[in-house]
Order: sequence, then C-alpha cells, then structure tokens
Amino acid sequence: MQMTRRPLRRMTAIRAWPLWSLPRWLTAFIIVVVALNLAAVGIAAYFTTITEKDLGLFVFLLVCMVLAVELSKKGGEQGGVWKDVQGVWELPVAILLPPVFALIVPIARITMTQLRVRRGPLHRRVFTGAAVGLSYGAASVTFHGLSGLLPQDSGGSLVRSTAWTFLVLLSALVKWALNKAMIMTAVKGANPTENIRVRMLAGEKLYNDAAEICVGVLVTYGVAGNPLLALVALPVVTLLQRSLAHMQLVIDSRADSKTGLLNAATWERESTAEIARAVRTRTPMAVALLDIDRFKGINDTYGHLVGDQVIKEIARTLDGMLRDYDLAGRFGGEEFSLLLPQTRAVDALRIAERVRANIAGLSIIAPGATGGERVQVTVSIGVAALDSGSKREYAELMAAADAALYRAKDGGRDQVQMISTTRGLSAVSGAGRGAANGSQSDVPSAFQRAQSS
Repeated sequence: MQMTRRPLRRMTAIRAWPLWSLPRWLTAFIIVVVALNLAAVGIAAYFTTITEKDLGLFVFLLVCMVLAVELSKKGGEQGGVWKDVQGVWELPVAILLPPVFALIVPIARITMTQLRVRRGPLHRRVFTGAAVGLSYGAASVTFHGLSGLLPQDSGGSLVRSTAWTFLVLLSALVKWALNKAMIMTAVKGANPTENIRVRMLAGEKLYNDAAEICVGVLVTYGVAGNPLLALVALPVVTLLQRSLAHMQLVIDSRADSKTGLLNAATWERESTAEIARAVRTRTPMAVALLDIDRFKGINDTYGHLVGDQVIKEIARTLDGMLRDYDLAGRFGGEEFSLLLPQTRAVDALRIAERVRANIAGLSIIAPGATGGERVQVTVSIGVAALDSGSKREYAELMAAADAALYRAKDGGRDQVQMISTTRGLSAVSGAGRGAANGSQSDVPSAFQRAQSS
C-alpha cells in the first residue's frame, strides 16, 4: 500500500507545478525549448572530443563566473536586480571552446543564481537556462562555422584580428537576438498585456545589453591571448553589475511598486517640467485624474487581493493605451494621473473617454465557490486642458482636473468631465456616460474629493 501511495504523491506534486497553470501553448513552448536544449547537449557531446586543455579553460572561466556572482552577492546587489552580466564569461566559452560547453555553461550559472543569489520559480529557471544555452550554442556554431572564412595570413595581423573580432561580435548578436526572441515569447505568453518594447527593448536596456556584449567581446579577445587576463576583468564585470543594480534602484525609486507606473512624486516632478515647457513653447497639454468608483465597496465585497488586482489591471490598461511620451502615474490609493503632451482639449477628451470605456470593459473575476464572479469596475475621470497660448502652472492645471473629477463623481460616476483652462476655469464640457455640463461656481476647491468615492 505504501509503495502505491508514493507514485500517487509524486503525481499530485507534479500536477501542482505552476507550469501547468500557464496557457497550453506556452507550456508546450517551454517544454519544447528545454527538450531542444537537452537534445542539443546530447548531440554535441556525442560528436565532441573533450581535451584536457578545453576542460581546463572551461573550469577556469566557470570559476571566474562563480567569483563574479559571489562578489555581486556580497555587494548587496541581489535585491531586485533584474539582469546580470555573467554572459561576459559565457561568451568566451562559446567562442573558444566546442559548442557542447556553450550549451551547458548557463546551467551552472542559473543553478548558482538560484542557490546563492535569489530563488525563483523552478520552471522559469529551467526555461531560462535552456533558452540561454540554445542561444550560446547558436553563437558557438556561428563562430566555428564561419571561422574558416577568416584570412589565413599571419596570426597577429591587423586584418585577421579585426575580422576575428567582428566574427565574435556577430556571434554575440546571434545569441542576443535568439535569446530575446525566446524570452519575449514566454513573457508575452504569460502576460499578454505586457509591454515588451518597454520591458526589453527600451533605450536604456538596449544600452546595457550593448555594454555587456562589448565587455564580453573584450574578455574573449583577452582570454584568447592569455587566459589569466580573465582575472583582470573580474573587477570590471563586478562594476558593470553594480551599475545595473544602481540603474534598477533609480527605476524603483521612480516607480510605484504595485503597478509599475510612476509614483506620485516622480509624476509630479516630471509633469511640472513638461507643463512649464508647454507654456513656454505655446503647445497644447492636458492632464487627467482617474478615480476608481466605489473602490471601498470592491475591497469590502471581494477582499483586498481582488482590489489589488483591479488596480494592477487598470495600470496595465493605461500602459497599453497611452503613447510613448505620455506620463501615467499612481497618484493615490485608487487614483491615477495622466499627462498628455501635445494634446488639444478635444483630443484629451477622446483619449479619456476611450480609457474609461476600456476600463469599464475589463473582465476581472473574483474567485469563489461557484467558479468566480465578474467584478464590475468603472472609473470617473477629470480632464483639464492647457490649450496653446494659455499660461497656467502645474497647481492650477491639477486644480482644474481635480474639479472636473469631482464633477464626474457628483454627476453619477463612470464618466468623463473636462475643464479647459484657456479662459480660466469657466469652460466646462462633458463626455462619457451620464456626463453633465455646468458652471464652475459649483466646483469645490482644488484637490477636494467626493466623500462618496
């Protein structure tokens, strides 16, 4: 009986893996990538004759990688670092050794990261190791396949060394492109609302990737001439890792931890500068304040976890709908703020109405015994437009948007109200379901909130 229970417990544990909760195609994609990596390792090992020299260099570079990971860990960089630069040690492995070493070296690094730096979901670690292994395997095959085309004149010639360097760079780019493609596919599959361009292809992230590739090429070139130069590169790699950690700290200091949008202080600081620039250049500008309708009722009815999910879904909606140069921030507990540069009043009204409609159409399911219940979420939006030629400061524009938000709340919620500041605060127009027009004399003072929100 006990022998029968053990396989059953194993099967139950396997069924509980988070991997199976992903979309089916994504689960299949992860399994295929891992299987391809294992198959590639087996095939490469079968056709490779490992020499003592190759094994010695591999172990030496592996030790350098382990030391770099430990130095980064002791520097306190493990908290929230989204990217490491240990590819600096993996690129020489892919270029200077047979492809089988390139396929297996990420396994050691991922295992080291899991055990010594930060634990993560096992299926993600395994997939990452497989994806990186296949990418470096492709880089290794690219280099060894094309190395026969290098000039065969004297080994120290400038022409040959330059061609060799460009081939290493090409191989590194092959690795980068293939790895990005696999990782972006997995990220987008796990979260279809994820903005891949912002998360992985933004300017700062591309710059960091380029820095890692360049340092990796330099280390590869140095190790090819004298392996001991890898020890000289250790402080440089550690410094590069710390620079990435510093950048992440800067990003974290600007972002709201729950939504990833700008926090209130950062949004206010950047919006103040943008509004001043718009006034100086006489270009249109608009701000909008969004407040979730009856959010306290959502928390009381469904619980705070569902309330957090509502906030995150609204943040994803804003991130997916706005333009690259718009600024979205979390202004308060259930309030969001938008800055819309180069946007006239009529366009700001349309944008706000489109945002309201999309949020009203969100499908958020609260878990329950009967399979869950759809949570109805609506927002009220107040818009203030700084038309070209208007001379208003940040505080005045926010006061107008706040007044418009109060009017939207007072008018029945789930609607957009707008105030144009061209003629002070007198021009009021409405949009959205149940929007109302009225005079400014009914609007309370700046930043006052409806008590029934």
